[in-house]
Amino acid sequence: MAKLFAIYQQPADAAAFDAYYFQKHVPLAKTIPGLRSYEVTHGDVMGMGGKHAVYLVAILEFDSMAAIQAAMASPQGQATAADLANFAMAGVDVLMGETRMV
Repeated sequence: MAKLFAIYQQPADAAAFDAYYFQKHVPLAKTIPGLRSYEVTHGDVMGMGGKHAVYLVAILEFDSMAAIQAAMASPQGQATAADLANFAMAGVDVLMGETRMV
């Protein structure tokens, strides 16, 4: 398995972020070929010292890194990546890697 992590910083308007993210971005992202699962944090993101500056973390699961690369190169992946400019003005870090259970 491989996962893509989208880590969103605190938006200026959380309600507007949530409305756009869940009504437009998530449905668009769910069209990405090869996507196995899509989960997001709910409520405050917490660090060891309490509430973290990160607003939301999305975790998208694929079969492999090759599957993520193919997915992101697809028209749906390109449209989803381009859509970040429409709502993630506070910043988003996108990380990905192979995963395994330990």
